[in-house]
Amino acid sequence: MKLLLVTAGSRGDVEPFVTVARRAAAAGHDVRLAIPDRSGVDTTGIDVRSLEADFSALIESQGVSPLAAMRNLREVVRPVMRAVIVNAAHSALEFRPDVIAWHPKVLSAPLAADALGIPHVLVELVPAMTPTREFPAAGTVARSLGPLNRLTYRAGAAAAGMFRREVDEAAGVLGVPRARRSSPPAATLLPISPEILPRPADWPESAVLTGVWRASAPSTGDATADAAAPSAAAPDAAAATTPAATPDPALAAFLAGGPFAYAGFGSMAAGDPAARGRALVAAARARGIRLLAATGVGGIAVPDDVRGDDVFVTRSVDHPAVLPRAVAAVHHGGIGTVQAATAAGTVSIVVPFIADQPFWGAMLHHRGLAPAPIPHRRLTADRLADALAAAPEHRSAVDAAAARMAEEDGAAKALDVLERLAARPRSDALRHP
Repeated sequence: MKLLLVTAGSRGDVEPFVTVARRAAAAGHDVRLAIPDRSGVDTTGIDVRSLEADFSALIESQGVSPLAAMRNLREVVRPVMRAVIVNAAHSALEFRPDVIAWHPKVLSAPLAADALGIPHVLVELVPAMTPTREFPAAGTVARSLGPLNRLTYRAGAAAAGMFRREVDEAAGVLGVPRARRSSPPAATLLPISPEILPRPADWPESAVLTGVWRASAPSTGDATADAAAPSAAAPDAAAATTPAATPDPALAAFLAGGPFAYAGFGSMAAGDPAARGRALVAAARARGIRLLAATGVGGIAVPDDVRGDDVFVTRSVDHPAVLPRAVAAVHHGGIGTVQAATAAGTVSIVVPFIADQPFWGAMLHHRGLAPAPIPHRRLTADRLADALAAAPEHRSAVDAAAARMAEEDGAAKALDVLERLAARPRSDALRHP
């Protein structure tokens, strides 16, 4: 098949698509990947088309505050979204794939698929688009609303309405009218492990909870050994694209020096990162363990006056090389890090900031896989030390989940869906002339 994968956002939004692109290419398919610039993901050997949008620059300039994004919608956010929406249409028209798999931010993907007479597949990295009564859309409300949970899924459609003008421009690129509604996805893929999120009973059959997307099929050997080498490398990645890398000598020496906790908040540049750094160091010392801090894009800052031989500070780490050795992973609760830590058999301590992070913190705690989350505004050394003390209580549940996750092959399930849809005849009525 000819497969177009198009995504938008930060590294965590790109990583899963790169994973499937590599698996599809290895299976002999003709694959093109349309992605933002400076994602930080290795795309060597993949046919890539730039969307001419830089979400890293957006985060660096605006931080992660939704209010800041709304204040700067016209000057900053809208130009980035326009680049994604319009250039995705150009990518589809140039490549003329048999099927398109798209991120929810790529609002022109369904329109492009209809113009070409092909099916399209929504890749729902977090459960925020497919309604269910069992929980609210991730990133909306903090607690279940019972029967009203389904109403929270309308928020995504409302957000998409803000960029109607850009979608109309994409329609002009495709040479089709914008008046009619686009077709619904032929399928929805969620690259999430059922160990993290059990499948709701009221989801339609077209919603496929695939499991973690890995660069290669699971080993047929010992599941526990597989679980100790998960495929997840990025702060917000839903799955990995590369095996564990050998750490630099200084980091390798630190890893071998005794028990440590890992801490990383990725791009969560909100509040006081130095205060978070002090709290992390103090909590680790209170528990008699060392601290490996990944500063990310402003998520953590460790002041010089609290550093010592028991603290190792770096910008980022390779999760498969580090997480299996950590006694706990303190992180912001992005689904990528949630799955990477759980697959590594490492207990998470979630410090949520925005969006879907409170959802995952609550979900892990509800399933017995983590202590109660600590909202970033309430993070103190004492609260974190208490969570570190409670982490061993969850280790057996995490180990069991890791063993089952090691046998998942979410990327293979995703490819199977895409291959079956691509094999369907194109609609001559919808095909672009």
